[in-house]
Amino acid sequence: MSHRFSRAALATTAALAATLALSACGAASDDDESTLSVGATAVPAAEILQFVIDSGQAEEAGLTITVQEYADYVTPNQALSDGTNDANLFQHEPYLNLYNSESGDDLVAVGKVYLPPLALYSKTVDDIADLPDGASIALPNDASNESRALLLLAAHGLIETTDAPSTVADITANPRGFEFSEIDAASLPQALDEKDAAIVNFSFAAAAGLSSDLQLFAEGAESSYFNILATRAELADDPRVATLYELLTSEETSAWILEQYSGLVTPAA
Repeated sequence: MSHRFSRAALATTAALAATLALSACGAASDDDESTLSVGATAVPAAEILQFVIDSGQAEEAGLTITVQEYADYVTPNQALSDGTNDANLFQHEPYLNLYNSESGDDLVAVGKVYLPPLALYSKTVDDIADLPDGASIALPNDASNESRALLLLAAHGLIETTDAPSTVADITANPRGFEFSEIDAASLPQALDEKDAAIVNFSFAAAAGLSSDLQLFAEGAESSYFNILATRAELADDPRVATLYELLTSEETSAWILEQYSGLVTPAA
């Protein structure tokens, strides 16, 4: 996720919302029981939702989906909480839990939809074995994804950490003397021009045109960071939400995700 989470961020990032509405059948009234307003970041979440619309799956299921795009990772949960949206698709469950803890909210996860993998990218070396001792590595600076990045590095034997790391202070062993920088996630692709490597979320990597050829390693299907469909507690059992989740995880949608993103995005189904 792209912003260090705080109540101050909740108050200041609302202006970043992009209010592009994408709908299969145009705007519908608020009391239309077949309509869902869904908040999403552009890539890949809004694209996946748009596929569900364009493929005719939503219409066939009797569901009208209106997608509202957001440019940050805080505003979508605010908009869900205040009733602007009925559901959202952009975050993994650890981030949702962090949001609820910090805000006192009670948004709920409906289920896993896709994994936009975190990966270690480099423009200077082609193989992890060639990464030099003392190399500079940039990490996302928000709490949930910095933890995720550190665990990924530890899983590949580059460092050792505490069981639940949150910052570089939780690195317990760094035998190769890597130099770590904590950077806003949206700036990580640009950091590759100055750093030896950077751990970048798929959404920002795709937007910056980074390819799998630049990946030294990436998260796999065993990751606990699949992005989820989320909603308010009172809508957890709403049949519209259940239908949307079925469409997002259908065989047709899963096959499209694999083809559209060349296997770089992993569908949950």
